[in-house]
Amino acid sequence: MPDTFAASGLACIRGERIVFEDLDFSLTSGSALLLRGPNGSGKSSLLRLCAAFLAPAAGALTWNGTPITADRDAHRARIAWAGHLDAVKPAFTVAANLAFWLGLAPGGAALAVDTALGPLGLGHLADLPAAYLSAGQKRRLNLSRLSGSRAPLWLLDEPTSSLDDASARALLAVINRHCDGGGMAIIATHQDLALDRVATLTMAAP
Repeated sequence: MPDTFAASGLACIRGERIVFEDLDFSLTSGSALLLRGPNGSGKSSLLRLCAAFLAPAAGALTWNGTPITADRDAHRARIAWAGHLDAVKPAFTVAANLAFWLGLAPGGAALAVDTALGPLGLGHLADLPAAYLSAGQKRRLNLSRLSGSRAPLWLLDEPTSSLDDASARALLAVINRHCDGGGMAIIATHQDLALDRVATLTMAAP
């Protein structure tokens, strides 16, 4: 039975400003949703609402028809989050950073650390302290946790930022495999991403 994640009449207010209102979408297992729009249109805020980090000013988000507010802990166990900032500990090695993240994964990690490093081309850097990584390598390390995640819903904020073309293609392959396996992804981006079974939600200018 496929899962459904949906928004109905969603509104967001930040600092007494209406960021967006009357927003609807529905996402089912095996599909992805791209959030497009100018800076300040609310893409990142919508991702935070989807993660239950923020509460909507109006409307509801539901998982299989049940409001996510009914059990926030259960909903957060469903998500894998990759935000703007790369939460990399510079004194830890690449492998130790990923091991830490995967150790926090609900239900345990889907892959071993060395296997999860492979899809984004970090295996040869496993023993390198993260302080020596480039911006693009840190981004790839942050995103490598996705390969080891069992979470059905991935929430990604500008995931291709700092990535070169080859790394961006590798990331898209990871996302497509996730959706092929019945997962979902919501991605805030300014770029056209060549994903399978993808819809686009365009956010209005503020």
